[in-house]
Amino acid sequence: MAGLDRPDSAEERPYLELLDVAKHFGGVQALDGVSLRVAGGSVHALVGENGAGKSTLGRIVTGALAPDGGSMLIGGEAVSFRSPREALEQRVAAIAQEPAIVPQLTVAENVYLGVEPRTGGVLRGRRLDEAYAALAASAGFDLPGGISAGRLRTADQQKIEILRALSRDAQLIVMDEPSAALAAHETQQLHQIIRTLSGNGTTIVLISHFLREVLDLADTVTVLRDGKIVRTAPAADETETSLVEAMLGRPLTSTFPPKQPVAADAPVALSVRDVRAPGVAAASFDLRAGEILGIAGLVGAGRTELARALYGAAAIDSGTVTLATGETLGRSPHESLAAGLAMIPESRKDHGLLFGRSVTENTTLSRLRALSALGVVRRARERKAAGRMLERCDVRGADYSAPVRALSGGNQQKVMFARTLLCEPVVLIADEPTRGVDIGAKRAIYDFLAELAANGLGIILISSELEEILGLAHRVLVMRRGRIVAELRDEAMTENAILAAAFADEQQERAA
Repeated sequence: MAGLDRPDSAEERPYLELLDVAKHFGGVQALDGVSLRVAGGSVHALVGENGAGKSTLGRIVTGALAPDGGSMLIGGEAVSFRSPREALEQRVAAIAQEPAIVPQLTVAENVYLGVEPRTGGVLRGRRLDEAYAALAASAGFDLPGGISAGRLRTADQQKIEILRALSRDAQLIVMDEPSAALAAHETQQLHQIIRTLSGNGTTIVLISHFLREVLDLADTVTVLRDGKIVRTAPAADETETSLVEAMLGRPLTSTFPPKQPVAADAPVALSVRDVRAPGVAAASFDLRAGEILGIAGLVGAGRTELARALYGAAAIDSGTVTLATGETLGRSPHESLAAGLAMIPESRKDHGLLFGRSVTENTTLSRLRALSALGVVRRARERKAAGRMLERCDVRGADYSAPVRALSGGNQQKVMFARTLLCEPVVLIADEPTRGVDIGAKRAIYDFLAELAANGLGIILISSELEEILGLAHRVLVMRRGRIVAELRDEAMTENAILAAAFADEQQERAA
């Protein structure tokens, strides 16, 4: 959509208008007098560092949060939503950064939740199935409607969010990091959906940390920093560099920190031998102290399944996982953590954080025994230990006594790091550690990983972003269909080499 000629509707006929909107969480001002005009039928992007106020603004528009001050107009009419349901009734939908699904229901039931076809109060399953099949086909998503939503990986749960918004025929859709969990071809499908929706008159507010995505899709870009608007400009007038500098308030000299070489005599920190587990077939490798070992592959290749097996979160059928101390792992997360193997999971919502508990409590969750006396947590000791680690990880955005859900995605991810480091691990598995994180927070996490490795921590890095793998890892393992099919290092570590190994079966099938 970027680059299309449009009338000056952003000034004359805004479909969405925010006037002096304010929101605070405790003593933190998340939004400070934000005024914004969004043209009807346009794609208007919001960018900024985590904690800049993007998601807070989006949640106010869709009724998930109430502002402390200011007003909102849609189609020229003043509105005040008390819940996302009220917003949906006014054809305002949200695609959230963290998928909100009912795990016990099917995919189709989640998509049409609250608007299921009924007769006399009875759910009509056949009509539901037919409606879902038509909707999924129109979106280009190959996602069966009859399976349990709770069994799906994060990427497929995100598709449910997208289809739910489409099923409501929404006229305004706020998309918060909609492509963060999607594979490349799924992201292309999403982009085509966004272009089609906008072309048909639907107004899209796009919140994304993928600046290339923003520049490809948006007509207009608004940059936020510290809860205030820095500027709003046509996307055609911006570049990735100009957006980064506006977001950070300073130039970003480079994306990745310099790699520190692994010592030639570095000991083996973790030894994996012939591990077989659900989704994993005979994985073997060594990880050295101070090494960042990247694991690449397509969605479904077995990367997360391998990580969960190593950590003990999934049963190992055969094989061994051994630390340098000689301790055998893979039986349970509790035993792994006690032995010195920690993991930052792929989804902080589903497997990482307790969103209703405080930042401090989430940080100390894995160390309560050490912070207790006679079975009672010593709160002063807990606050001191958590505060020290949270400051080290540069967690910002809310008082540490506030619920962790009050933090931005990037700061929530930093809480995960703070909890992990409080356990003093010798090996860290980081599964998609920068998912849903903006470029400024990404660099902070990259620096942190590099610092940990330089201090002797062995790190297994799983990422769907090849640039991230290549920028941080000393060595790369490529997985395909549950197997490690390639090991790359030094000059052989290239994007083409990773993709060639990941797609080898498909390429052979096409050649045949």
